[in-house]
Amino acid sequence: MEDYLRNTIPNLKPFDYNRHHDSHFINQEWVLVNGISKEKSIYTFKEDHILEISRKTSVIKTSWTLNINNIFSIETEDGLIIVKAYLKDDDVLVLNHQNKNEFALFINMTNYSEDLSSIEDVQVFLREKYKQKVSDLIYEHEFYYIEKSEEFGPFTVEELSKKINTEQISMYCFVRDINESDYSNRLRIIDLIKEL
Repeated sequence: MEDYLRNTIPNLKPFDYNRHHDSHFINQEWVLVNGISKEKSIYTFKEDHILEISRKTSVIKTSWTLNINNIFSIETEDGLIIVKAYLKDDDVLVLNHQNKNEFALFINMTNYSEDLSSIEDVQVFLREKYKQKVSDLIYEHEFYYIEKSEEFGPFTVEELSKKINTEQISMYCFVRDINESDYSNRLRIIDLIKEL
């Protein structure tokens, strides 16, 4: 993967035909984020190598192929392009141009009921999606806390919240993730609760 892509969008996973093709790729409605402020385009990769590009005023049918190295050839209005596919997660697809330092970012709209037609819509979608993901991670995770130079734990955020409600501890106590060795992040219990 190109360094510029890794630096721009961290934690991308390469497209895996066996895991992603049928369940995450085929017949999914992928909204192209690049250029969405000018015109919304929905890409649907269909079986039999048909690519349907839907816009407000037109639908274009073209073709796509996939080789054994998960390199896609896509016929577009601009000609044939060669891209490598990556997924950030089930709803974010990145097609990295193999001949240029460019990539196309797509969001899967198949299971999303709100309209996605502007940069602001994209920002709301991503903020809500990852906010929920962070909340789920924090809720299930465990933390140590320090009070009066003594460390306690580990506890879940729910357990820490109960201790605050019963006034056993202060909401301003510093916490550390069970995988961290110190409190240098200066994270407090109140900061965790705000994220839930």
